[in-house]
Amino acid sequence: MPLPKQMIAIEIENGVLKPVQRAIPTPSANQVLIKVAAAGVNRPDVMQRKGLYPAPSGASDIPGLEVAGTIVALGDNISQLHEGDRVCALVSGGGYAEYCLASTALCLPIQENLSFNEAAALPETFFTVWSNVFDRAHLQPGETLLVHGGSSGIGTTAIQLAKAFNAKVIVTAGSNEKCEFCLQLGADGAINYKEQDFVEETMRFTDNKGVDVILDMIGGDYFPRNLKCMTDDARLVQIAIQNGPKAEINLLPVMLKRLTLTGSTLRARDDAFKAAIAGRLIEKVWPLLASGQIKPVIHSTFALIDAALAHQLMESSQHIGKIILTV
Repeated sequence: MPLPKQMIAIEIENGVLKPVQRAIPTPSANQVLIKVAAAGVNRPDVMQRKGLYPAPSGASDIPGLEVAGTIVALGDNISQLHEGDRVCALVSGGGYAEYCLASTALCLPIQENLSFNEAAALPETFFTVWSNVFDRAHLQPGETLLVHGGSSGIGTTAIQLAKAFNAKVIVTAGSNEKCEFCLQLGADGAINYKEQDFVEETMRFTDNKGVDVILDMIGGDYFPRNLKCMTDDARLVQIAIQNGPKAEINLLPVMLKRLTLTGSTLRARDDAFKAAIAGRLIEKVWPLLASGQIKPVIHSTFALIDAALAHQLMESSQHIGKIILTV
């Protein structure tokens, strides 16, 4: 059946999301065209809408970093994927649309026990958590991970993956309801940062030892407080800066405790880097999804044309887990 020539996509115009008609893109030699069934909503999409996180050079100006759907067209160099395959994919843009291009190396098979909505919740958070917690911070069995924003899409993924690989997890979250959800998901400790001092509570939980790894998306004034939570040879990974990019710190504990301070962003990395993560996810994590040991947490779904409402919910921080657009 021939493809239509036009599709509905969500454009950013003066900070506002609006549905428009766009031409359906054509895959290059190493790309596939996915008929999108669902797309994930992430904070970088909100930042892009506000003009704070422009798309990388060569990426689509349409927001959206992860999709799930069916392959409907293939580039000339592709033999390992086929039309009709159900895949989810990490993309550098273009996800808020009826059709989206994806690099073949960043397409992952959808497990039979997962819906398109669930599969669309996987790529951005699972790539991010694996790359930062396991590849950069080298979280080991028996170590303790502190996750700020434990009820977010990143947080709920980090809890499940860390527990699956036999680490302990402490989270911070902004309400007792969110803390309780994180505990039910498997966290060993949960701190309501609006009512408790996360430094004091983290040290109490660890018998004043501190944690081995911190995954932080807050930044700003959290940075010097994070250092107080860290044990000898601990690692801090910064993946976002919701409280701003600047902080004043005391370097002495960094030296005395031999701390590693690092961070990353994923979107601008090349396909070869992301493909290596994809390979590790298929080997280490996809079997856990197939068995049901871990599962994406979805809070709400919105129709594609209601993407603006999805962003309102994201900015309210009232959600637990992922927000999904359905096509």
